[in-house]
Amino acid sequence: MRAVTRRYEDPLDRIWIETAARIGLSVTRTPDAFATTDGRGALALGDAASLDADDCLAQMIFHELCHSLVQGVESFEQPDWGLENTDPRDLSREHACLRAQATLAARVGLRRVLAPTTDHRAFFDALGPDPLFDAGAPREDPSVALARIALARAERPPWAPHLRAALEASAAVVRAAAAFAPEGSLLADVDRARALHPAGGWVHPSADVRCGACAWRDAADCVVAAAPVEEAWPGCEAFTGALDCRACGACCREGFDVVELAPDEPFLARHGALVDRVDGRLVLRRPGGRCPPLRGDGHAEPYACAAYAERPRACRELAPGSEGCLAARRRIGLSL
Repeated sequence: MRAVTRRYEDPLDRIWIETAARIGLSVTRTPDAFATTDGRGALALGDAASLDADDCLAQMIFHELCHSLVQGVESFEQPDWGLENTDPRDLSREHACLRAQATLAARVGLRRVLAPTTDHRAFFDALGPDPLFDAGAPREDPSVALARIALARAERPPWAPHLRAALEASAAVVRAAAAFAPEGSLLADVDRARALHPAGGWVHPSADVRCGACAWRDAADCVVAAAPVEEAWPGCEAFTGALDCRACGACCREGFDVVELAPDEPFLARHGALVDRVDGRLVLRRPGGRCPPLRGDGHAEPYACAAYAERPRACRELAPGSEGCLAARRRIGLSL
């Protein structure tokens, strides 16, 4: 009899099982759960009998990795990523996972192929071409900010470079198979990959935006890409049409941990009770990340500084559209 020395594996499953391992998760199948992590590096997913006809193991792993992106690296040490799925407490985080999943998959043309299962599929399917934008009130949905923060994490270890490599490899496999797929096959739902932007990253989902109208373009250079850009180029995913400090407030909120002051600043004479000396430095206390003189919420009442006339030098020197402005907005999920 012939000796069997090799075992066949589904190509997509192999890509994502190995990707999970490189990121820090071992994958097992079980009939006793749909998807669960133990907080010790093990991810257990339902067996084939528990999946719908348009599900695959690759999509299941990808979805769980998107949960980890939303929750942060510390979630690898928490069962089920620290999420509660029996009540709506973490619904915004589930929606953020789906927004991040849609964005990442769309970059390589797999938004429909690697779409999620679960009861939240309707939310995923209803997302527009730009999953990070909700017409009418994009800043009021916390899942949008959480998804942007998740996408930033995707560019850092332990997820990078493995997550992007897995998506690109999956797209190559699916595109090769799509030419042989019959009508009704999920493999035939592959889309065109998002174009790469000349300055790096991906082109924005909307064909109407241009670098010349982006708030991050400073003269001939882009603050995001730290490179020259042309006005007529299509905008990238980080495109921001306009910056309104009174609707943002990122630098006065959790965008920065502290504001350091010099001994001769007028702010000290008027608001000395708000200043502490820490390791020989004078710093403005920011309980909960918010600067005490900040007023408003950016929605019903615009953000405003009650100490604007004597604001610290660091605040005066932070210009809208600068690298510091971008860093603050990225930290709280207002920009990519």
